[in-house]
Amino acid sequence: MSRQDTRSAFKARLLRPRDPGNGNAWAFVVLPPEASAKLPRRGRTTIRGTINGSGFTALLEPDGKKSHWLKLDKELLEVSGATFGDFAQLEIISVEEPEPEIPDDLLEALSASPESRATWDATTTIARLDWIHWITSAKQAKTRKKRINDACDRLASGKKRVCCFDPSGFYSKAFGAPQAED
Repeated sequence: MSRQDTRSAFKARLLRPRDPGNGNAWAFVVLPPEASAKLPRRGRTTIRGTINGSGFTALLEPDGKKSHWLKLDKELLEVSGATFGDFAQLEIISVEEPEPEIPDDLLEALSASPESRATWDATTTIARLDWIHWITSAKQAKTRKKRINDACDRLASGKKRVCCFDPSGFYSKAFGAPQAED
């Protein structure tokens, strides 16, 4: 599949999250199934796109239903002239995955284990993205710490991929789009 084959154009309603977190205004869009199906993977995927003609690059998140959702921050909403409830025109295309930022706690653990770090460095960008996604998707601090330790043990033994991790959330129901405000 060429990158060009991943191009999609569609209209979507901008949804307000029920729980925006830190109080910042942001919106989200759940991609239509046909747009998501063109993308190279069901897990996190980096795209370049436009919303109402304004360009952006973003990381799509899996919605747990074999599709993706897109977070639109306050600045992008302002630039695009869109607000909650509006239908916006979007165009997206997948791009080569940039090297992910390694969370500090994982970086510290990798630095303490040369064998783990060597395998980490020998993996693909997608594999590193999946390792990070597996670790950061832990809901509790103790689970996250255990996953970091397990990751280092597995990497030190030469395993380059996260075993038994469903990056789409479809089979484990671990991921989903935010709940929209009523």
